[in-house]
Amino acid sequence: MTPPTPSEATALVVAGDEETRVLLRGLLRLHHYRVVGEAEGAHQAIDLLRQTAPGVVVSDVNLVDGTFTDVLDAAKVVDPTPRVILVVPSTRSHAGWDAPTRPDAVLQRPFRIRQFAEALGGTVATTPTA
Repeated sequence: MTPPTPSEATALVVAGDEETRVLLRGLLRLHHYRVVGEAEGAHQAIDLLRQTAPGVVVSDVNLVDGTFTDVLDAAKVVDPTPRVILVVPSTRSHAGWDAPTRPDAVLQRPFRIRQFAEALGGTVATTPTA
């Protein structure tokens, strides 16, 4: 599978803290995604979902308002096709997910770049060596 081009792949980043948003934004760009919006919480994310219709939503579980489930439900209502990826701390279990809709992938921190690529459904971007 070839990586998407920026014109084909758009992403929304949702996380309650700037450090996590910077990390997720960087990983998405590494994999050729164009980040069309960033949100700190569910309410802002839902507004951005309606405005941008991203192909991928990558959200941390820790948000300043609302919950990841709010973001997930809104994403699937706005457009059921985007891939939704949830990032959770290593101490949080996601085995007993009780929401009617589920994320397409769950990444437990710490994760490897290859795991992030697999969650995106793509390949790891590589740079040719001289």
